[in-house]
Amino acid sequence: MLEELASQAFWIGLAKIIGVNIVLSGDNAVVIALAARSLPPKQQKQAIFWGAGAAVVLRIVLTVFAVALLTLPWLKLVGSLLLFWIGIKLLVPEEGGEDVDASDSLVSAIKTILIADLVMSLDNVIAVAAAAGGSMTLLILGLAISIPLVVFGATLLVHLMERYPVIITIGAALIGLVAGEMLVTDPALKGWLGGLGVLFDTAGKPRVAGLSLELIAGGIGAATVVIWGRWLARRQESAVKQGVAGAETETRNS
Repeated sequence: MLEELASQAFWIGLAKIIGVNIVLSGDNAVVIALAARSLPPKQQKQAIFWGAGAAVVLRIVLTVFAVALLTLPWLKLVGSLLLFWIGIKLLVPEEGGEDVDASDSLVSAIKTILIADLVMSLDNVIAVAAAAGGSMTLLILGLAISIPLVVFGATLLVHLMERYPVIITIGAALIGLVAGEMLVTDPALKGWLGGLGVLFDTAGKPRVAGLSLELIAGGIGAATVVIWGRWLARRQESAVKQGVAGAETETRNS
């Protein structure tokens, strides 16, 4: 335990978990605010506290199961592909608002928060489990530190993202980094990587020419997510502009 806490890899993994969880929980904070917005001030605080608390417990349970599942062959590969999609999606502006109804009662608000958080937390669960790298200590400590930040600071983060869009790009790059590292550590790829001349150190980590293959793959993953995501965002923006121009032309001709 103490030896793990003293390692550099532990603190790097902890920073990844906190960063990924905060970035991906911005939408969850918006859902909480929307679900509780029609309640009286006192009940709003109760709904946020109990709704977020129940969602946190559920997320911890799901993440523990995800860590265990990611030790099976091929699941890390599938999870990494899902993370790539999540990171790219983060850079593409969403059309329309959140489809969450305001709740008129405390119980209903808590139920709305819990269901919405469950549906929206798949990305958090996969990303946090991947960043934990199989360490249950790292997982629990990372979630324990990041959860208060998410509950009390995610709404502020949403406003900061609107003001400083570079935060979104950094977050997406972090998700791409985790996805790339996760991809090359899938047990199913170990034999294939060994056939390509990749060596494994005493901890079972892949290395190429003395360099960490995880770090190389993480850098490629981060770059892939940012480049692909920005390209899709520009493409969507261009399509929207063309649609607006076409509508204005039809209006003038009619």
